[in-house]
Amino acid sequence: MKDFNYYAPTEVVFGRDSESKVGELVRKYQGTKVLVHYGGQSAERSGLLDTVFHSLESNGIDYVKLGGVVPNPRVAKVREGIALCRKEHVDFILAVGGGSVIDSAKAIAIGVPYEGDVWDFYLRKAVATTCLPVATVLTIPAAGSEMSNGSVITNDEGKLKKDYGTDMFRCKFALMNPELTFTLPPYQTACGVVDIMMHTMERYFSHEDDMEVTDGIAESILRTMKEMAFKVLHTPNDYVSRAQIMWAGSLAHNDLTGCGTVGDWSTHRLEHELSGMFDVAHGAGLASIWGSWARAVYKMRPTRFARFAVNVMGVSNNFNSPEQTALAGIEAMERFYHAIDMPISIPELIGRPATEEEILTMARICSENDSYSIGAFKALNMQDMVEIYRNANK
Repeated sequence: MKDFNYYAPTEVVFGRDSESKVGELVRKYQGTKVLVHYGGQSAERSGLLDTVFHSLESNGIDYVKLGGVVPNPRVAKVREGIALCRKEHVDFILAVGGGSVIDSAKAIAIGVPYEGDVWDFYLRKAVATTCLPVATVLTIPAAGSEMSNGSVITNDEGKLKKDYGTDMFRCKFALMNPELTFTLPPYQTACGVVDIMMHTMERYFSHEDDMEVTDGIAESILRTMKEMAFKVLHTPNDYVSRAQIMWAGSLAHNDLTGCGTVGDWSTHRLEHELSGMFDVAHGAGLASIWGSWARAVYKMRPTRFARFAVNVMGVSNNFNSPEQTALAGIEAMERFYHAIDMPISIPELIGRPATEEEILTMARICSENDSYSIGAFKALNMQDMVEIYRNANK
C-alpha cells in the first residue's frame, strides 16, 4: 500500500432544496460579486437560475451571468468569462451545471489573475499560483468535478482536449440536490454512470493488491452504479437511486478511491483524443475504448482483472485460470455498457469506423509525437495507442 496524502476540503450540502442556500454559502466564503456560469437554457427553463439569483440577492451579493457552456467546454468561452470577470471585478465563480460548466468555471478562476493566455496552463507552459474561489450547484452527476482538483478544456484550434490540475481548483462548496437530475435524458444519465465508474476503475486497476479498504470502497461504488443505472433508466424520478448516483459521482473522483494506489488514466487520455476529434459525449467515448484498453493490458496482472470480474461483475470464479476469469469480466462489462445503450467500439460511437489517418493523428497527439507514454498499469507508447484505437475500431 502506497503512502498518500488525502485532501478533500469541499463543503457538501446534499439534499432537497439545497440550491436555495447558495447565497449564504457564497457570503460564508467571502464572495461579494459572483460570476454565475452555466450551460444551456435548461437551467433557466427549470427555474433553477431564478432560485440561485434570488438567494444571492437575499444575501446582498451582486452577480453577473455567463451561459453557453457546451459539452467538452471550449477555451473560447473561458476567455470570454475571464474578460467579463475582469471588467465586472468578480471575486467568486459559481458554476450551475455539470462537469463541463464546473471545468469551465475552474479555468476562468485561474485565468482571471493570470497575465498570459489561460491555455498556457493546459499546455503545461504555466503553473497556477493564484485562483478565484469556485463553487457549484450540481445538476449532472458524472464528472466529479465538484470535488476534484482537475479541469478539462477543449481548444477547437487543432481539436485539442487538455487537462490541468491544482488543489486550488477544489470547490469551496457543492450544493447537491438529486431532484435536479430527474429530467436528465437517458443517454446523458448513462454517460454519467460510465464516467463515475471509470473514475473509480482508473484508480482500481493498480498493481497494489494490499489496500483492502480502498478496494472495498471502489467495488461498492461500481456495484452500486450497475444497480442504480437500471433503476433510474426505468424510473427517472426515483429520488433514492438518483441520490446514490449523485453521491457516488463525488466519491469516485475526490481521490478517496485512489488512497494507497497508483492510478492508470490511460482510458481517459485515449478518450480525450476521441472527443477532441469527434466532439462526442465523454462517457460514451470512455465506454467505446475501455474494452480495447483492458484486453491490451490485462495480462500485466490478470488476478486484478479477475478480482474485478468476480467482485464487481458477478462472474463465476470457476474458470481454469485468472486470465479466463479476467476476459469474462471484460466481456461482462461490455454487456453492461450495451444494456444501458452505451457503445463499445468507435464505429458504434461515431456511426462509422475511424480512418487510419484519424487513428494515427489521435495516437500522435496523445503521445506528443511518440515522446510521451501514458498509463501506470501498463505504460503505453504511441504504437500501443494505435493498436488500442484499431482494436476499438472493429
